Amino acid sequence: MMGLIILVGFFQSWNVALSIFNLCLISAVMTIGANMQWGYAGLINFGIMGYTALGGLAAVLISVDPVQEAWRAGGFDILMCLWLIIVMILVVRFILKNYEKSQIRTYSIIGIIVGGIIAIRVTATPGIEAIEAINPASTGFLGGFGLPIIFSWIVGAIFAGGLAFIVGKVALGLRADYLAIATLLISEIVIAIIKHEDWLTRGVKNVIGLKRPAPYEVDLQTKEWFINLVEKFNSGKLNLISDLTERQQALNQLVIEGSSIFVKLCYSGLFLFVVILLLIFTQKALYSPWGRMMRAIRDNEEAANAMGKNVVKHHLFIFILGSAIVGIAGAMLVTQDGLFTPGSYQPMRYTFLIWVMVIVGGSGNNFGAVLGGFAVWFLWIEAAPISLYLINLFTSGLDDGNTFRVHLIESVPYFRFLLMGIGLLLIMRYRPKGILPEKIEIK
Repeated sequence: MMGLIILVGFFQSWNVALSIFNLCLISAVMTIGANMQWGYAGLINFGIMGYTALGGLAAVLISVDPVQEAWRAGGFDILMCLWLIIVMILVVRFILKNYEKSQIRTYSIIGIIVGGIIAIRVTATPGIEAIEAINPASTGFLGGFGLPIIFSWIVGAIFAGGLAFIVGKVALGLRADYLAIATLLISEIVIAIIKHEDWLTRGVKNVIGLKRPAPYEVDLQTKEWFINLVEKFNSGKLNLISDLTERQQALNQLVIEGSSIFVKLCYSGLFLFVVILLLIFTQKALYSPWGRMMRAIRDNEEAANAMGKNVVKHHLFIFILGSAIVGIAGAMLVTQDGLFTPGSYQPMRYTFLIWVMVIVGGSGNNFGAVLGGFAVWFLWIEAAPISLYLINLFTSGLDDGNTFRVHLIESVPYFRFLLMGIGLLLIMRYRPKGILPEKIEIK
């Protein structure tokens, strides 16, 4: 995979190659999380998109500066709603813990929830309207805490893990196919809330210009040390230009290109550190007594239950853990892009493509999950240029206006789906356990 990415650098550009590499690393983090749920425990989670979006939400809430006018206009109402939610949860938990199951208890909980929702709605509406009216063209939301965006990676894990706890408590008792449907629908609910609650993250108006952990290209282009570094790396090329004006113009262009490459390399270092750290952690977990227990539960729940293992408890724990890792990936993605666009979260990209990565790489094998993340994302991005090259090569004898040739060229964007389907079929036919299948230790 690294060889293919290097080839992209030579034949296309290093900017493209590094962009692919960084997105492969982020996809690898997502596949590690999904692999823990499916490969370790056999849990089908089709809600990866929702946990990814929560990671992105964390990036906004952590890094954006607070909008003081919005807080003054409606911040108190939002805080009151937060307290109402906390009180409602504590009361419901108290009832569940201290009263035996009965119709009175059930109706009491329903009444508390319904009454709480009405109270929250009545309290929140004036505040939300006031917040969204504050300069809606540029703000119209509360903003965040104005902290370095790197902290959002931890907060994204907490958000995703918190949702996974709630979902797990409700849905983990369902059969596999019903669990898949439930998690998919819950993720759609999360996306719908983020899209429509403008006071939270501006909804579909998006949040742009998020703070970055890497330097800005414009700043690098004015730094003397960076200009000298670029000049040193390209001294051979620059020495061939005798005219000083042309040489300076060439150096300026190289500095502009080099600044973008330098920033992407900074992101690559950060993302690579996270992937390596997760690989070390997940490998130790996989081959620990806990990992062997999880695989035993996956292979035969009834036998594990008979041996005294709390299957529900362990399923909930690994469901939270895998979702938290996906939340980290969601925050990483927004960190690199520098913008949060709720409308871009689609099941094809952030759920089913991740599952294809896990299946192709090899479920149950952490390195297989990482390899699947690299291979599938590389094919997803490069399918169009590869298809265009092959079409031009095999139809070079035809006229430019040939109907068949024109039709193929116009269909290039759809070749990624064709190649993805063919690749998945071949893997399922000849390597049903993935490129790197799970290793079973026999002692």
